[in-house]
Amino acid sequence: MSAARPLSKPLPDDIDVSVIIVNYNTASLLPKAIDALRASSSGLKVQVIVIDNASRDDSVARIRREYAELSLIANDRNVGFGRANNQALPLAVGRYVLLLNTDALVATDTLKKTLAYMDAHPRCGILGVRLTSPDGALQPSARYFPTPWNRFLTRSGLDRLRIFKLVRLVDDMEWDHAAVRQCDWVPGCYYLVRRELIHDVGLFDPRYFLYYEEVDHCFAAKRAGWEVVFYPDTTVIHIGGASAKSEGELTAAGRQLERLQIESELLYFRKNIGLGAVWLDVILNVAADILILLKRLLKRRSPVGARVHLRHSAIVWKLLWQTRFGTRCTR
Repeated sequence: MSAARPLSKPLPDDIDVSVIIVNYNTASLLPKAIDALRASSSGLKVQVIVIDNASRDDSVARIRREYAELSLIANDRNVGFGRANNQALPLAVGRYVLLLNTDALVATDTLKKTLAYMDAHPRCGILGVRLTSPDGALQPSARYFPTPWNRFLTRSGLDRLRIFKLVRLVDDMEWDHAAVRQCDWVPGCYYLVRRELIHDVGLFDPRYFLYYEEVDHCFAAKRAGWEVVFYPDTTVIHIGGASAKSEGELTAAGRQLERLQIESELLYFRKNIGLGAVWLDVILNVAADILILLKRLLKRRSPVGARVHLRHSAIVWKLLWQTRFGTRCTR
């Protein structure tokens, strides 16, 4: 356990930030995340709320045994990432709300610096930070909104052609990561939100079970006149994929995650761009699969991998119907 001061439950009017942590089968990561948060909270009043999404490991027992000072919501089923974060809002009383993944390790200066930036910039509604892998490799930390076109270019591999270099790809990394910049959206592993923004546009749309929650939220925030900011002067180590890996090495479970990603994409495009974007996304998804298959044939590669792309196209068409053309979730 960290020698830093405990994350106590301060009086409501003293709280600087309410930290919401959604946990799913990551009991082994929780101590590292909470200890890093403790070390970063020196001099601040921090409230921590953990929502457990029906973990099959000993997460709930461990939290109750080792972190009794934290607020815990223990779900009897997995309600998804966005809905779980929404559950904590009635308990969150801080000036700011921070969504933090169990696989995200904050630096000792992260909370102070990011809160200070938000205090000094009242139109900044959402703030993300510099994200790195445990080996120090930079991760996409400030992203562009997805469109059917930029998603197609990335999936098909055509984004590597010079003719498409001016297209804004979702995970474009070719920019100065040393400067503060406004961006379209920031990843939800460290997602600092101003309370006034939540009063203005809410938090996450509950139709998203997993993926696209923060993309949709940032879209709503920017439409309402708020700034979404990438802040580079502190670093959060993001391990990535911890909860997904708990379902196995993305074999059968990977198909489920693929379905969720496609579903959320359809929901996002229908809500924020319209029915035409949904149809275009479906057509371009299939076109990308066809292009990939053609490249495999030209290179005389094994037909085993081809089945992956055929299955992907089949899932896209199936979910188009199951979501009623991007208007409703399936779970």
